[in-house]
Amino acid sequence: MDKKYTIKDIAKLAGVSKGTVDRVLHGRGRVSEKANEKIKAVLKEIDYRPNPIARSLKNSKVYKIFVLLPDPKEDPYWIPAHEGIKDAIKEFSPFGVVVKKFFYHPKDRASFIEKSHEAIQSSPDVLLMAPVFHKESLEVFENCQKRNVLVALFNNYIDVLNNKNFIGQDLHKSGRVAASLMDKMQRQKQTIAILHINEEAHMRQKENGFKEYFEDKKGISHSIITYSLNEDKSEQIDFKLDIFDFFKKNPKISAVFVTNSKAYLLVEALKNLDRDISIVGYDLLRENINHLESGKIDFLIHQKPKRQAYLGVVNLAEHFLFGKQLPLQNLLPIDIITAENVMYYRD
Repeated sequence: MDKKYTIKDIAKLAGVSKGTVDRVLHGRGRVSEKANEKIKAVLKEIDYRPNPIARSLKNSKVYKIFVLLPDPKEDPYWIPAHEGIKDAIKEFSPFGVVVKKFFYHPKDRASFIEKSHEAIQSSPDVLLMAPVFHKESLEVFENCQKRNVLVALFNNYIDVLNNKNFIGQDLHKSGRVAASLMDKMQRQKQTIAILHINEEAHMRQKENGFKEYFEDKKGISHSIITYSLNEDKSEQIDFKLDIFDFFKKNPKISAVFVTNSKAYLLVEALKNLDRDISIVGYDLLRENINHLESGKIDFLIHQKPKRQAYLGVVNLAEHFLFGKQLPLQNLLPIDIITAENVMYYRD
């Protein structure tokens, strides 16, 4: 059996005191360069691996991970993310990790700012946020820097913060995947619409990837139209009429790429349109799944919001407790969901 080395063993092999070894292992206090090199050489030779559980239990510090995300009551897309955070809380709360959620309205910038201030003023060790609002998210990042609060992102990526921890999908690449699916359905030259419902910055990254795919592809050149509109629960009739009128004015549209989880709204708005429309959208909302199974939606791209939020908290907790390095980017696979395989993705 492999020998279990103690601090005393390491100190004897390196020819230093136990206190010096302890300072090197736990990264505290000053150690001479010579002693540090001796100890690290011994650690490498014996393949020393500290017991992270024992170390975390010995450490009495409470780590605060605050999560800033849209209210799942206002947008069902965020319900799985909320569940993922709850799972992470169960896993790490015994180790002195406090996770607190701050919900903001996904359509209200003032709500985002208010909740971000509330979170930052409570002095967390890190703020994990889903940055729906681009400009305001940069302001939050600046506020965190001033208060020495670590920032991590999930779901939406902000290019100018490319040195920050991010968990999610390659949004540009997911747009290319959507274009590839559309290309296989539209063999002849067709008119394809890119539909942004409640437009956010991340949708443009998907649009750029979608267009790039066809720009790179030789041969058939589809005509692509981009259209943006807002969905307001208090004005559902106007919203559906807006979509219906857009398709009436563009009779050649035969396919639509919906850049967020709202593909079901398109299906409902076009139910009286006497035309077959191919649809590629995102996310496993119940309404989307129903339309996928009925054949009204052809493909859904699964963004794994539950996994994103769960890993966001887990990576940070393990960083604080066990000293694990935070990955700059943790990009999740881009899963293509059809009516035939959707049953395997239901929670």
